[in-house]
Parts: sequence; C-alpha cells; structure tokens
Amino acid sequence: MDDRRRRLLSQVIAVAVGVALILYFRGAFSGEGDGASGPRGPGEQGGPCLQLAVTASSEKAALLGEIASEYEDTHPRVDGECVDVVVTSKSSGATMDALARGWDEAIDGPRPDVWSPAASSWVVLLRQRTAAADHPDLVPDEVANIAWSPLVIAMPKPMAEALGWPKAQLGWGTLFDLAQDPQGWGGYGHPEWGAFRLGKTNPNFSTSGLHALVGTYFAATGLSSDLSVARIEEPEVQAFVRGVESSVVHYGDISLTFLANLQRADDRGQGLTYISAVTIEEKSVWDYNQGNPEGDPETLGDHAPPSVPLVAIYPKEGTLVSDHPYVPLTAPWVNDAKREAAQGFLEFLRADEQQQRFSEYAFREYDGTPGPLITRENGLLPEQPRLTLDPPSPQVLDRIQRSWEDVRKRARVLLLIDVSGSMGDPVAEAGASKLELAKQAAIDSLDLFAADDDVGLWVFTTDIGGDGQADVAGLVPMAPVRSNAPKIRQEIRALSSLNGTPLYTAIEEAVADMRAGLDADRINGVVVLSDGRNEDPRNNDLQGLLRDLDSELNVRVFPIAYGEDADLETLTQIAEASRAAVYDASDPATIDKVFVSVISNF
Repeated sequence: MDDRRRRLLSQVIAVAVGVALILYFRGAFSGEGDGASGPRGPGEQGGPCLQLAVTASSEKAALLGEIASEYEDTHPRVDGECVDVVVTSKSSGATMDALARGWDEAIDGPRPDVWSPAASSWVVLLRQRTAAADHPDLVPDEVANIAWSPLVIAMPKPMAEALGWPKAQLGWGTLFDLAQDPQGWGGYGHPEWGAFRLGKTNPNFSTSGLHALVGTYFAATGLSSDLSVARIEEPEVQAFVRGVESSVVHYGDISLTFLANLQRADDRGQGLTYISAVTIEEKSVWDYNQGNPEGDPETLGDHAPPSVPLVAIYPKEGTLVSDHPYVPLTAPWVNDAKREAAQGFLEFLRADEQQQRFSEYAFREYDGTPGPLITRENGLLPEQPRLTLDPPSPQVLDRIQRSWEDVRKRARVLLLIDVSGSMGDPVAEAGASKLELAKQAAIDSLDLFAADDDVGLWVFTTDIGGDGQADVAGLVPMAPVRSNAPKIRQEIRALSSLNGTPLYTAIEEAVADMRAGLDADRINGVVVLSDGRNEDPRNNDLQGLLRDLDSELNVRVFPIAYGEDADLETLTQIAEASRAAVYDASDPATIDKVFVSVISNF
C-alpha cells in the first residue's frame, strides 16, 4: 500500500473514531444516543433495562400498558439504568390466591413487582390469608391508589326507568323484591320482560362479584359499618342473601361474559330478555354504552353503541368502591432499585395528565372526583354514590367470601367429554395424551362444586357402541356431587379414545336431556370438551343446532376448545347461541386452569 493510500485510510479511521466519540459523549451527558434511546434499549453499562413487572386487573390493564409506554418515552432511570415497565393482566382474585400461597411462575406466570388489583378488598384478603398461613406480609404499611370506580347495579335503561330511575332510591332490597315476586317484571307493567334475571360474577375471582356479595350482606343487616361474623351468620341475613342470589342466571369469572352476551342480544333486538341487571364497575357501564364491553382502548369504535343502553343504579344501602390500589410488593424479589422504579411510575400515574387519561375512559380520579364522562346522558350520576362502604375487617371479609359456597344458587351440570381418536394424541411437554390431561382436570373439577350441586357425565364419539346406532353414552346420571363423585371419577379414569367427533349430535342430545329435567331453581348447563370439528355425516346442521340453543328453555352450553385442532369458531357460536361463554384451551397443558374458569360459572 503506497503512502498516499495509507494517509487516506488513516484520515477515514480518525473521522470515524471522532464521530463515535462525539455520539458517545452526547449520549452520556444529554441522555440521547443509542445508550439512552428509551427504556427498552440497553442500560449505561450495555446491559438490559431494569424491568418493573406490574400485574393489573383486567378492566384497566390495557390502559395501564399504554400509559407505561408513554412513561418509558420520558426515559426514566434508576441508578443510571433505564426502566422498562411491563404490564400484564390477571384477575384480582387469581393474583391474590397466587401471592397468598407463594407465587409459582410455572403455574401463575411472571411474578409481579407491583400488584394493582381492582380494589383494596383484595389487599385486605391477601393480608388475612398470609397471616393465617404464617407467611410474610407482602403489602407495605401504606398503599396509594391510582383510579376510582364504584360498584353499581347496571340495568337496561327502560327497566331502570320502570323502577323510577334516576330519582328513586333503589338498591339490593329492590332486587330482592323483584327476585321473590312470581310476576317478575309483570309487577311493573312489563310481563313481556319475564322474570328478573341477575348477572353476577364469582367472588373468588372477580371484584364486582366480591363487592356485590359484601354489599348484599350490608343491606341484609341494615348496617353501613362494623359487620361481624355473628351478624352475617344470622338466619334472616343468610335468607336475604340467598334471595338475591336466587335470581342469578349464571355466574362467571369476569363480567365481560355478561356484557358481551348482552351486546350480542342487543344486536338481535333481544337486549331486554337476556339479563335484567349485572353488577359491574361504574366505568364498565360507559364501556358497554360505547359498544366496547371489553374496555380496551384498542377496540373502542369497533362496534356501534347498543340500541338499549345501560344505566347505573347506586345501591341506596351503600356501595363498595374499586379504588385500584398500587401495591409495590415487599417480596424478596423486589429490591431497592425496583421499589424506586415503582415509586417513579406511581408518581407518573397520579400526575394530572395521566389522571386525565383515566378520566377519558370513565374512571374517576384517584380521589373520587368525577370526570366529564360521568353524566346522566351516559347513564351515570356524578352526585352518586351518596354512601360508600369500607371493606369489613379481614376476618369478616374472609368469612363473607367463603360463605358464597353456602348462599350461591345451586347448579345442575352435565359434563360432556369428547373421546374421539384424536384425544389420544400425545402432548409432548406434558408426557401424557390430551385425554389423560383432560381426565385429570375433569376429576379435579368435581371438588369445585358444592356437595348438593347436581352433576352427571356423558361421553361422545362416532359409533360409540360399535353397532352404528349411537354416538353418545350416558355414563353417570344426574345426582348430587356428594353421592355421585366417586362413580364419576371411576368412569372418567376408565375412558379411552375411539373414533370420530359427532359434535352437533352430542350437544343436541345433551341439551334435550337437560331440558327434559330442567330445574328452574338451579343453573342448568352443559360443559362440553372437544378437541376437533364435527365429523358426523348424519348431522352437519350447525344452523339448526344454533336455532335450537336460542330458546326460552335455556340450557347454557360452556364449550372448551381443547387443543390446536379444536373448532374454536364453531364452539364460540354454540356458546353465544346459548348465552354462555367459550373457553380456549388450545394449549392442552392449561386444561386444569380452564376447568377452574369454566366451573366458576356455577
């Protein structure tokens, strides 16, 4: 290489080094450049950002994720490290249970550094459960909150107006009277609306379900504070709570089940015949009235508003509030750096600009101040609630939640299990077949029923008897679980995979049998687990099945779409036609969790 080319190469290298040094020092001293391009990039020392894991309740998780992204754009740092806030969604009850027993990432997912349930009630329960188990307290002495939304009884507007809304003082006593009146809505001049039907979530998982149960106990006692175990166990109090529960159409793990079904009923012009009321947060009334029952900012505007909107009834006996606490956990995995990062994100969330974001989705500000969307035109009353209730003491709240097994409406459930040949396919990561996993999950699910719930067992596959005549076999007739469980377990353990999947025939026959013995005092449902598509050449009439399921003799069908080859689309249509919900177990390893969610409807 000649001298001229060497000098040219040296100049190029010098320029490159100079540019690199300029960029480096600019980034080091002004926060710009690759080293600080945002919290998702590398830290000062070239490592990853400090990750702050936030587990939030479902109604605000999507919004919280958006705000977290905006926070990262401000380039927050702790001890020179960038901060990456990762928001995941998990129900308040499920998170509380996981924390109380000791978080297992293999079962519960990524463990949180910060927990934001929907309400402080869950924080009270966590403290009670950890103390009872002699586990360390995971909650700091002082807990801030980031938003505010009271529990309401949401009702289609014409029904609420028939009761005197918005001027009349309405509440749990109103629901009790309606539930006990054999005329139903006929007592208010609307026999076409039928009986009073209440939609309510399971208080073991859902904040609205827990707060509705607590609120009903307060109403039954006539108290607004100082509930005691002795008072809630009084016979007349228990009778009142059972009376309200008697009007429930079915339970659910999340209120979205009811709101999504109500939206579909409204689309068909049947918005006044699915449910009469559902207990939800105030902000969920606004979500539904925008055509967005999911409450996800991403889906806002995807569906038109309903023809029959909901309005909010604020129980005159008082109501509990979802105050959305922000709990940096005092757990061993949460170090000082994460606590500092958590404090920084909290301050961002409570700043005026972010509080305005919450107001844009019908939350109230963290101090309860109503925003511009809390208006009568939107079905909400800014001057309400006039009386708010604090969660009772930890011992009383724990007893109320546990009492639900005694006071809830009883169920009559048929387990309908697919035993087609594909159920024998192996699940590599589990070391077992799909059928073996499903058998164990079904057996375990029996413990989730009350002793006096009625449960039966059927199975289906083409030519199940080998004579070309039958595709369905009734193995255990309907009877109380207390007497039926041993026989059901025995029959499930003996199941083996056989032929094809006569899905439509199996559901049709199961529903017909359930209707023949319909018990109006119970929740009547079929839980159908299937891993394939209909393979019955003698019955391929899906539309006929859907028409049959949409009936006043309603037996709700809760399908589990099991494995990657399950016909989730068709099973969703079946669930919607019967005004129930479908559950996705496309990953067979999750079937035990899915069964828990399904049985929460009963």
